[in-house]
Amino acid sequence: MTTTEAGAETPDVTTDVVADAAHDVVTDHDRGVHGYHQQKDEHLKRLRRIEGQIRGLQRMVDEDVYCIDILTQVSASTKALQSFALQLLEEHLRHCVADAALKGGTEIDAKVEEATKAIGRLLRT
Repeated sequence: MTTTEAGAETPDVTTDVVADAAHDVVTDHDRGVHGYHQQKDEHLKRLRRIEGQIRGLQRMVDEDVYCIDILTQVSASTKALQSFALQLLEEHLRHCVADAALKGGTEIDAKVEEATKAIGRLLRT
C-alpha cells in the first residue's frame, strides 16, 4: 500500500502487476518442451549405447560366460543408467522446477515434491 499526501492508502499497483505478470509468463514448458529437449539427440545416443550393453549381457548369458564377468557388465550398465537418470533429473530441475518457481503459487510445491519423489526412487536402486 502507498500513502498519498492526503493520508489515504492506495494499492501499490507496481507489485500487483509484477505478481500477476509472473503468472501470465508463457515458457517453453507451457509449449510442451521438456528440459531434455536440447540434449535429445545426445540422450538417444546414450540410451542406444546402454541398449547395446544390455544386448551384450543377453549374449553373455547365452554363451555361458563366467558369472563374475556378467556381473561386471551388469554393474557397468547400471552405472550408465544411473548417470543418464542423474542428467535427466538435473535438466528437470533446471527447466521444469525452475519454470514452476518463476510462476510461483502451488505449482512450485508440486514440482519440488515430484522431484523429491524421483530422487527417492533413484536412491532405492
